[in-house]
Amino acid sequence: MLKKLKTIEEMSFKDLNLSENLMKAIADAGYENPTAVQAKAIPIVLSGKDLLAGAQTGTGKTAAFTLPILHMLSEKDSADRADRKAAPKSKPRCLVLVPTRELAVQVEESVKTYGKYLPIKSTSVFGGMSIVPQIKALRRNVDILVATPGRLLDHAGQRTADLSGIEILVLDEADRMLDMGFIVDIKKIIALLPKQRQNLLFSATFSEKIKSLSEFVLRNPAFVQGEKQNSASELVDQSVHMVSQKLKSHLLSHLIKHHKWEQVLIFTRTKNGANRLADKLAADGISATAIHGNKSQPARIKALNQFKEGSVTALVATDVASRGIDIDRLPYVVNFELPNAAEDYVHRIGRTGRAGVSGKAVSLVDREEMRFLKEIERFIKREIPRVLFDSFVPPANINLPVKDAPREFSGFSNFNHNNTSERQFKGGTGSRTAQTHRKSSDRQDRQNRFGVSAAAEGFKDKSKDNFKDKDSRNFSGSKKSFSSSNSSRFGNSKRQNFSKNSFSKQAKG
Repeated sequence: MLKKLKTIEEMSFKDLNLSENLMKAIADAGYENPTAVQAKAIPIVLSGKDLLAGAQTGTGKTAAFTLPILHMLSEKDSADRADRKAAPKSKPRCLVLVPTRELAVQVEESVKTYGKYLPIKSTSVFGGMSIVPQIKALRRNVDILVATPGRLLDHAGQRTADLSGIEILVLDEADRMLDMGFIVDIKKIIALLPKQRQNLLFSATFSEKIKSLSEFVLRNPAFVQGEKQNSASELVDQSVHMVSQKLKSHLLSHLIKHHKWEQVLIFTRTKNGANRLADKLAADGISATAIHGNKSQPARIKALNQFKEGSVTALVATDVASRGIDIDRLPYVVNFELPNAAEDYVHRIGRTGRAGVSGKAVSLVDREEMRFLKEIERFIKREIPRVLFDSFVPPANINLPVKDAPREFSGFSNFNHNNTSERQFKGGTGSRTAQTHRKSSDRQDRQNRFGVSAAAEGFKDKSKDNFKDKDSRNFSGSKKSFSSSNSSRFGNSKRQNFSKNSFSKQAKG
């Protein structure tokens, strides 16, 4: 009788044929069942095939390549390992390229966590730190090298990193590396590697540029897809607060204090904006710190550790710096400003709702960001509920003229009007004139207090046809704007022009 094959959902790590030492480390970490991308990718990597994997942050992609790599390296002939120890210089056997310092630290931590019962050594090299300790680490026997492209080329130029023994190449978060302009550095590094090697490429998105890169690097790869690139975890409760830009920091302080949030990751667009917001929260009595590219690596590590330990309530980060922030059971993520690209929104909120634990993602949206919000909703194929904040009282010294009220906010059907209705009609029905007066007064009060158009609460007075006409005009307008944003993001700049024809056929190997 044929044995019934298990589905992805039914698989456990025992079904993946990993070594006993790895299974022991996995059990110590508290895991029993692999995620979808792990269950699909690990057997392919163990088979020695090249792999193209679609995996977002929070899907377990790091373990999807670290586990099989640790298994394969540990299974190598002991005589071969003895020869390596006798060698005058270490030759790393696996190279993992990542876009940021934080992700480099995270990947190496994962290697150490799962490889703690194995005789496998690893190190990471990245900018923002002295190169001297990294040179000393590379002189010792290193099996797995995790690196950012720029610093690795520095080591290669000084002949302190020998890449001639690389057997496995991993490009982690390849889409982000291309966004950051690393394509030239990647090509230079690949030229230094042996032609015979196994290649693994992980990316959350698949633009034409990523497809061209995969054709350049990979040979007859298998393809696996974790969650869809435009999907947000069902464990993440998403909501939007519509608020004037001037009131965002005040509202954020209110939300943290009112809801007694103890750990919240906040995203801003700029480094200066992250610094200003962290200072504002600290002035409001909320322990906060910022993490971004202008911070030194020791400062970034310190801030991240304080946040993980709970000594800092709010960590304010930019998108690039947040890569590699991996915190178990992070309860709250706030978009202080929406990202320009919809896929970055999915990356951001993917920091919460992990490992089967629910989380909340709150976005503070000004009228100028409505085009981004509409494109995000189109990308994730759902409308994000709009929530009112009746308990918030802004500072009296902030004046918001009527002309600044975000009229685009009118007409959304998902506003939570429970509190509003209760306040409007509390104390009985009364006369129609009295009710109308209370409604008008209440709307004007909100308009002055929150910078939210009175029309946001009065959308029921508008006909459905008017709503559809207005929304369709806004939606078509946002489409053009977002297309332009995407074009500039993956544009035809000389630095990022890496069409298939631009790659050397000789480098593929």
